[in-house]
Formats: sequence, C-alpha cells, structure tokens
Amino acid sequence: MTSLKPWLGALLGAQLTLAAAAAAPVRADDAAYTWKPVAIVGGGFVDGIAFHPGVPGLAYARTDMGGAYRRDSATSPWQPLLDHLPLADVNLMGVESLAVDPHDPDAVYLACGTYTAPTEPNGAVLRSRDRGRSWQRTDLPFKLGGNEGGRGNGERLAVDPNDGRVLYLGSRFAGLWRSTDRAASWQRVDSFPDAAWRRDASDGPPPSWGGSDGKATINFLLFDPRSGTRGQPSRTIYAGVSVIGRPSLWRSQDAGATWQPLPGGPATHRPMRAALASDGRLYIAYASEPGPHRMKDGSVWRLDPHTATWADITPARPAATDPFGYATVAVDPGHPQRLLASTAGRGRGDELFRSTDGGATWQPLFTTARFDASAAPYVADTHLHWLYDVKINSADPDHAIFTTGYGGWETRDLRAADRGQPTTWRVMSRGIEETVALALHSPTQGVPLVTAIGDYSGFVHTDLDRPAAGNPKPPFFGNTHDVTGAALAPEVIVRIGHARDGGKKNLGYSLDGGATWREPASLPPGQLPGDGFIAVSADGRAWVWTPKGHVPHVTHDRGDTWQPVQGLPAGTRVVADPVNPARFHAMALFDGQLFASTDAGLSFSARPLTLPDGPVTRSAAGSHNHSSRGDDRGGQDRLYAAPGREGELWLAAFHGLYRQRAGDSQRFERLPGVSEIHAFGFGRAAPGAANPALYLVGTVSGRYGLFRSTDAAAHWQRINDDAHQWGLILHITGDPKVFGRVYVGTHGRGVLYGDAPSHSAADVTGRPSRP
Repeated sequence: MTSLKPWLGALLGAQLTLAAAAAAPVRADDAAYTWKPVAIVGGGFVDGIAFHPGVPGLAYARTDMGGAYRRDSATSPWQPLLDHLPLADVNLMGVESLAVDPHDPDAVYLACGTYTAPTEPNGAVLRSRDRGRSWQRTDLPFKLGGNEGGRGNGERLAVDPNDGRVLYLGSRFAGLWRSTDRAASWQRVDSFPDAAWRRDASDGPPPSWGGSDGKATINFLLFDPRSGTRGQPSRTIYAGVSVIGRPSLWRSQDAGATWQPLPGGPATHRPMRAALASDGRLYIAYASEPGPHRMKDGSVWRLDPHTATWADITPARPAATDPFGYATVAVDPGHPQRLLASTAGRGRGDELFRSTDGGATWQPLFTTARFDASAAPYVADTHLHWLYDVKINSADPDHAIFTTGYGGWETRDLRAADRGQPTTWRVMSRGIEETVALALHSPTQGVPLVTAIGDYSGFVHTDLDRPAAGNPKPPFFGNTHDVTGAALAPEVIVRIGHARDGGKKNLGYSLDGGATWREPASLPPGQLPGDGFIAVSADGRAWVWTPKGHVPHVTHDRGDTWQPVQGLPAGTRVVADPVNPARFHAMALFDGQLFASTDAGLSFSARPLTLPDGPVTRSAAGSHNHSSRGDDRGGQDRLYAAPGREGELWLAAFHGLYRQRAGDSQRFERLPGVSEIHAFGFGRAAPGAANPALYLVGTVSGRYGLFRSTDAAAHWQRINDDAHQWGLILHITGDPKVFGRVYVGTHGRGVLYGDAPSHSAADVTGRPSRP
C-alpha cells in the first residue's frame, strides 16, 4: 500500500487543484466596457453588396470571414451585424451569401458557414425582421464555404420578389434548397437535376484538403419578377452552376417544379455572377476559374430569353500574355442598357468597364479615374483586385460600389464617364474592419498601439479612431507575424513578416517609436520564413528571432550580424525580461522545460518546468492544433513576462493559468478559476493596485468571455457582453499607459479597443506600469 501513496497523493492534489480552479469567483458587477474598432478600414475581402431597392441608402455587405454589415444611408458608416457570435459559432462568421426582400425593407437573410471541410460544422441561415439588429437561426444539413474558392460568386441565396415567403439557396455539395416560410425551414429541390451540379472529370479532382474550390457549385440564383404577381411565387427562376463543358445555366418556368438547361452560352468558361435587366435580358460574367485567384480566360454574354439568342459582349479579350477573367456584371435598375463589368485576376490590376448600349460598346473607367484613398491610406499601396461584385444604386444612377480584397470603392459621379469625364472613386469601407491580428504591441510610451496584421505590413496607430497613415515601410510585408518593442526603450520596435513585391528582408525596425522604419543590413543565414516570433531586450539592444521551425538567432547590432542561439530547440518562442536587459526567458511546454538567458540571448540554460498538477504532454492534453488546444496563432500555451518585475513569469496554458513569482525559479502556482485560455496579456495597474492588470480571453468559473483582474487573478470581471464576442479572438493586451484600456485582436473582425468608464486622462503617464 505504501507504494500507492505518492500516486494517490498526486491524484488527490490534482483533484484539489482542479477544484480550486473551478471555485474562483467572477464578480457579479461585470465591468461595463465600451468598445470601438481600431480604425484600419476594410482590410479583407468584401465579396458581396446588396442595395435595398425600396429604401434609398440602405445597403448590406458580406465578407468571407468577418461577418456582415449594414449601411443605413449612402454616407453613413457600415454597422457590424454578427459581433454577437461566440467562439462556438465562429464558423458562421464567413457569409456565403446574403439576400434582401425587395418588398420588406426590414427583412434580411444571411447564409453563413466559413468552411466545408469534414471537421467543420454545418452552415446556417440567419434571418432578421429588423435589418440585422436581431437574428433567428435555422441550421442546415450541409456545410457552406464562405471563405473558400468561388466565394465572390453569387448570390446563392435569393428571395422571391413576388412572394417573400419563398427563398432559394444554392449549395456547394448538396444541390438546390427552397424555403416557403421565410427561411424558417428548408427542403431540398429534388427536381433540380443532380447532373447539373455534381462534379465530373471536367471539373478536375476535388481539393485535397477536403474543402470546396468553388467548382460544380450552384453559385447564383435569379428570379424574374415579371413572371408572377404579388403574393404568388415567381414562375421563372435562373440558376448558374460553376461547370465547364456542360450546361451551366438552368431555368425553371414553373416556380421550380422542373428545370431545363439553356444552351448556347460559352462552354469553355464557368458563370460567376449574373444580372437581370428590367427588360428581361440576362447578363452573365464568365471566367475559367471560380476565383478569387488568377484567371486564364473569361467573357461577358447577354441572353435574350424571349428569342433564346446569346450575344458575346466581352469588353476586352484576354490573351496569353494578358490572362484574366470576368467576375461580375451589373445593370442599372432604372436603365437596362447601362452596364458595368469587372475583370478578375488581371496581373497589372483589374479594370471596370461601362456600357450605355447594352454591351454593344464599352469604355474602361480606371484609365482616367481618380482614386481618393484618404479614408484608408494603406490601400494606395495595393493594386485593384478581387472586384467580384459591382452594384449601381437603384436610388441614384451616379452611385456605384465595387468590392475588393481590401474592402471596396464607390463613386458619386458614375455618369461623368458618359460625358467623357473621369469618375472619382473613394474608399467605401468606413466601419468595415476585416483583418486578422497576429500580434499586438502597446509600447510603454508613445503611440497607443502597433499591430501585426495578416496580409499587410501591420500598422502604427497614432490615433485609434483614425486610419493609420499606411503600411510601415520599408520593408513591405505580405503578412506581419509578430511585433514587439523594448520595455525600457519604447522607441525601439521590431516586426517580422513575409516580404512582399520581391523584397528580401523579413524584418523591419523603428528607432523612433514607429514613425520611420528601416531594414537590417543582413538576416540570419539560410532561407528563413518570415513567420515565428521576435523578442527585444528591455534596453532594445538585443533581438532574438525564432523563425518557425528554425533555430533562434540573436543580434546585438540591429541586424548587422547574427549568431545562432545556444541551448534552445528549434522553433522555441523567446520573451524578454522587461526589467533586466540581459535576461530572456523561453519554454517548451510539452517537453517540460524552462529556459533562461543571462547573456542577452546568446545562450540559454534549461531546467525542468514544474507545474503543480503535473506535466503537460501531447497525449494527455491533445495535439497542439486548432481543435484541441486552440488556434496555434493565438495567445495560449505561451510564456509571458510580467511588466515591471524582473523574473516574474506567467504561463497562459490552454487549460489554465500559472504564475512563477519573482525570485522563485523552482515552481509555478496554478491560479484558481481559469479552465481555458485563448489569449492573455498585461495592462496598466489600477490606481493604488500592487499588480499590473491582467486580461484574458477564455473560460473563468465556467463562463466564457473577456476578463480583467486587478489583483493578480484572485478575482476576475467579465469586460465584454453577449453583443460583443467577435467569434474567434487570437490576442489581447492592455495598454501600459492607460488603466482599463485593452486591445483585442480577432480573426476577421479586426482589432477592437475597450475602455472602462472609470479611466481618465490622469491614468496616462507614459511610464511603464510598476508595482
């Protein structure tokens, strides 16, 4: 029996620890935070726009992974509609399609689902009767792919203009579906032929990752309003299917009871989007691929259903030396001869063409157009691309919007082109924030925030409410993976990322708090990726860069020379001690090791990582991936150094929170109440408090949310509410200059900042937070 005592004691101790963790209180007086976006403006793919034809100025926008938005007037900012979605419903942040009821200005519908891979949940249709202020949900028996190939096609969801009870939804893998009760329930339309949308050899093999590449999907639906009367379903419905070499346009003339192909269109291209003019003519944009990536070929066609005649009205022909397709075509609702058509995947930048004679002749708009990027200065560095939806406002024929991979543009003088004058385009995306934050850095002095953003060089935010001046340069990054700075020398900031536009430097640094940027003279030897982690010593002189999967390297001369770090495994993330410039810390959680450097990152010594509830192993905790321990781009399973205290470390493990006090290098204590972490960070201490504020995204006392503690995790307050959840959150950090201010980095809803009602200008000191 004595041989069982250590095992039994360990088991009881673990149980007591877990019981204590579940018992920590969440204060009932949750902090009433106010939340605003950190203004970047746009940033991601807005892939669909809908003007409501009965309410001037009312419009909706969908994004591929950042929810949907509403604009209430032609000049107001866009309002997010899906911020209430919690982490459990993050799959619904990708909006596959949207639809409005032309005779009910309050009705709006969203088909939501980001991915179709086997591990992803099924999609859902959200329906609102108050313009998206509240939603009801109907789960679907199949998946949707709002962030997959062909996501700019559409619209796959449509409301019958004669009978608002009837909606149709085209799926990727499950055929055509219909609702007769305003999207409360759905039934498969078995009359729509399987052969119309099933993949065959001409579509090529399905994508190896198990999702959808947009081929052989039902990608648009159109009702002809002239084919019915109010209160009765429209009899004529068109459906476009993304196939080549077989019929791709189908029509029903008996309200969906039967369907027939409409031959005569281009058999070598697939339909992308279509528009039905008020005179009954159908205009269709075609391309060789579903998009939104590069195309080889494409065309624009007009179908006259009365005579069943097709006409090729392609504005400009692609060529082997200039390959591209056509993404969309739009018709002025009040003038059926006025058209817009956009190219897709044109290497030198896409073009928008205009016709005033039904496509007989076209003129390019962008060759003479003026573009005003002041509302989002970074877009001036990004060429026009992913113009997958274009709409002309039914209430104003001079107002048109087109979408892009970074938001979109709009003009108020579209008809100036008819007079031979240039059109003027301005960023239309005010209010839309669709970036992915990969790291957040709030310096101890100077600017409020510096962000590392996917797809961009990141941003230096001198004013949280106004768009940053642009991507930091040089160097330009296609992705910025990490950014940090020196705790005691906040003017030093370093970022790493993937070089863009042929650049070779994956690191940039600033010596003036982000005002200007430089490239290092050299990089560590070898072809190193631009991702991984960067750590900067407290005085800013030593930088330790850990490229993903590679041996960390250190420089003490701002990148003039580099040398491999001794004593660290490849891929190990390093954090700087915020007080002692010679100290760095690192951890290998699943190998049970803690590392320390006292020579400014040149070498590290290892010691066991001792946790009170035992080691964390991959087999016990699950593999380190998205499904078992959170998104590996997030802030969990990481080591953090407490501000203002030499040697104090916090371990934000996915399954709980641990603290190693300064001067006690032998053990970590587990903090009670926290059972899951997705992001963690520090902020300025509360007035009179002995500890820096803690911020956490995860589960505390069985409750998921964003939390703040001002007493070293003895108590927590929830600082968000059910209306502000933003799906997946990757990072959180407080501002060391302002008590109560916190920054939240999301996966597709940009960066948010929150303020507690109690913070004031008196909290701003410009000094690091200290006990």
